[in-house]
Amino acid sequence: MTTTTPTMTAPAGTAGQVHSTAAPRIAALIAEAPAPHPTIAKTFAAMMAREFRVLRRNAISTFLRSVMQPLLFVFVFTYVLPKIAGRFMAGAAAADRITFATILVPGLMASMLLMQGIMAVTFPLVMEFSWQRTIEDRALAPVPIHVLAAQKITAGAVQALLGALIVFPIVLVVHAAGQAPHVHVTNWLLLAVILVAASLLTASLGMLLGTLMDPRKMQMLFAAILLPASMLGCVYYPWAELHNIRWLQIVVLANPMVYMSEGLRAALTPGIGHMPMWAILLVLVGGTVLFSYLGTRTFTRRVHK
Repeated sequence: MTTTTPTMTAPAGTAGQVHSTAAPRIAALIAEAPAPHPTIAKTFAAMMAREFRVLRRNAISTFLRSVMQPLLFVFVFTYVLPKIAGRFMAGAAAADRITFATILVPGLMASMLLMQGIMAVTFPLVMEFSWQRTIEDRALAPVPIHVLAAQKITAGAVQALLGALIVFPIVLVVHAAGQAPHVHVTNWLLLAVILVAASLLTASLGMLLGTLMDPRKMQMLFAAILLPASMLGCVYYPWAELHNIRWLQIVVLANPMVYMSEGLRAALTPGIGHMPMWAILLVLVGGTVLFSYLGTRTFTRRVHK
């Protein structure tokens, strides 16, 4: 036996009556509304108010962007370098005169590897995973998704390698009188291995960052990752010279760029003290494997999302 529950429906004319009574009131409100009188000053003030509201909501990231760069420059050039300058001055007075340009050559190449490798992979990924989802065009290729991830890492590594090779002649030519860098490659195979491993490391790190970062927080990539990695990546000083600041010498070991700088320093300027080669190769190769694995996993999840 089934029962039916009667449903109450409004009379057909009720909706029309409500509409007919509400429409005049809405029209009256619109008619009585004051006419806007925009001016350049008012519009400019409204736009500035919006900007400051957004600034207030992103106060933490804005503070980091504003403070990180001057803080790191002051820390490196007024604290770190003065504490290790004694060895540099002693080296300059010795027969094997060490110029600051000699120290900078491998460091600047490592800095270019880091910047180019990360930016060449991270920024395109952020755009491709945006609301337009242009990554899906490439995902339709008749290959597994991890092959697409490997292709992006390889392309980023090639761009990083080219950037480092472009910087090399520049740092050799551009210098003050009497401050030419002294570069001597004793092992070309070692130099090639360091360059290739560092390029793959930075590109795989870019893959991981590009699949994890919120596109709205991309400005934090520079303030919280690239800038600290460069300033504390042994670009302006060898890692061995940090023995006077022991705590910093240990902390920077977490920075992959330290091993890129030290590896290039061992290959290009063997006269300057550097890390043991086994530690450099272990981190460069191991870091590439680790970041490639993690980046490929996060990339695959993002594509299938």
